[in-house]
Amino acid sequence: MDKRHLLSITDLEPDEISYLVDRTLQIATGKVKEARPLKDKAVGIYFRKTSTRTRTAFTLGAARLGASVITYGPNDLQINTGETIQDTTNVLSGFLDALVLRTAESLAEMQVFADQKKMSIINAMSDIEHPSQALADLATLKEHFGRLNGLHILYLGEGNSTAVSFAQAISKTQGMKLTLLTPEGYGLPSGIIEQTQASAHTYGAQIEEYHSNDDMPKNVDVVYTTRWQTTGSSKADPNWKMVFNPFSVSQALMDKVSKPSGTIFMHDLPAVRDEDVASEVLDGPQSIAFHQAHNKLFGAMAALEWCIVGY
Repeated sequence: MDKRHLLSITDLEPDEISYLVDRTLQIATGKVKEARPLKDKAVGIYFRKTSTRTRTAFTLGAARLGASVITYGPNDLQINTGETIQDTTNVLSGFLDALVLRTAESLAEMQVFADQKKMSIINAMSDIEHPSQALADLATLKEHFGRLNGLHILYLGEGNSTAVSFAQAISKTQGMKLTLLTPEGYGLPSGIIEQTQASAHTYGAQIEEYHSNDDMPKNVDVVYTTRWQTTGSSKADPNWKMVFNPFSVSQALMDKVSKPSGTIFMHDLPAVRDEDVASEVLDGPQSIAFHQAHNKLFGAMAALEWCIVGY
């Protein structure tokens, strides 16, 4: 069987998303604890940007599934000395069954790695997409609510890679609704909102994006935010924080939008406390952000298994 790649949520069908979500929860509950489907397989972890949760999740996940794991830092491969990505890929695909890749470059670069059939390529975050985060987030939501259909999520902050993949995943999940509140000029990248709205129309979901808190919905099931500035990136406007301040998640905001029956708070982490989210919210009873982070391990295991051995 040719190896699968996980580059973008847009490449997945709704039933594949559903399978990966459910498989994540099966692994999380220990139903496949003794299974080692990646025995005698080899997984490379190549991160050119910092990572705490995603790198740990994929490294530990591959090991728990029985794979041998080799890690590469940003300066370890001969790409740095002029070897082409194609030549590097030809070499690595003779050794590895999968390469988990984080880069600040475009998805097109990952596609070069994926232009072969022997080694799976898993996007652990590119410049505008973070598919493994979105899949683990959907699993966390289904674990908490017992369903995805009918959930309304309010996302506040920058239209970054997490927001893009989350919108893409929700757009292919029937009955879900996502309202994005992003500062003017910092919304989803060009074309993404139209793409996700078209997908949502096809699959029975709903995606909306606004740039003013005047459009903030009430009685949502989930409030989700992310760090305003991706690690290693910068913004051209020196006063950008003034634009973002109204989108900070405070307890007053949580009280304003929460349902009487209960609303949860999620964050992909790392958080900048008392900037993108108040500490009292992140550490409060509505927050499941740290449990959400731990579920990335099980999401990584589901992704590795699906890519390398299928289902």
